[in-house]
Amino acid sequence: MPGKDTDGASLVPGDKEVTQAATEKLAKRLGELQELLYAEHQRKVLILLQGMDTSGKDGTVRRVLRETSPQGVRVVSFKKPTEVELDRDYLWRVHAQVPGRGELVVFNRSHYEDVLVVRVHSLVPKSVWRRRYDQINDFERMLSEEGTLVLKFFLDISRDEQRERLQARLDDPTKRWKFEHGDIEERKRWDDYMKAYEDVLDKTTTKHAPWHVVPADRKWARDWIVANTVVKAMEKLRMKYPDPPDVEGVTID
Repeated sequence: MPGKDTDGASLVPGDKEVTQAATEKLAKRLGELQELLYAEHQRKVLILLQGMDTSGKDGTVRRVLRETSPQGVRVVSFKKPTEVELDRDYLWRVHAQVPGRGELVVFNRSHYEDVLVVRVHSLVPKSVWRRRYDQINDFERMLSEEGTLVLKFFLDISRDEQRERLQARLDDPTKRWKFEHGDIEERKRWDDYMKAYEDVLDKTTTKHAPWHVVPADRKWARDWIVANTVVKAMEKLRMKYPDPPDVEGVTID
């Protein structure tokens, strides 16, 4: 994204094959850390993935979390709000999905849609979406203070790369099911979305929940940056396995 620093782009460890091998090691390490998170049952991890269509949110989940256990991991995708959800505040459905103790949760799109899509499509007045930046900051600070590690990633794909990926979906019969005509309409609003994302990054990057801008045109580099960032952040939690039960004198027949 113009005017924004990218996280880890200059640290990608070499060419595609080297980086993919490094990502495999990071994925295994993340699997170990996720097991430790689950066993300790004290901390919580929330990963937010935001980005334009085809930026690779699903692919990032598949490659980065491939060594984790489904027992302690959830992936949540927020779709168009239901009537029940619309009758409540916009964070109501989000709060219900945040991780519990020992859990790692990925938001594939998130509460930031309420300052992105609703803004671009004028679904609420400007006076409404503008105040949501502070509300979101307060919400994420509360999560952090209650023991949640909040990691936010903006997968920054270029407009040209998005065009190629959308065309590839149309050309491949096995991928055509992913294509929606709405993708073309959203693409026409590219500049509006870029402005909305600029404001999101400027107004909701905080000490307790910073944004990581990830160049996403090269999938293999994207995956390494996300995996490396998550692993480093979880290692800093200094988690420990709980003390084992008293097993003195116990034998297995």
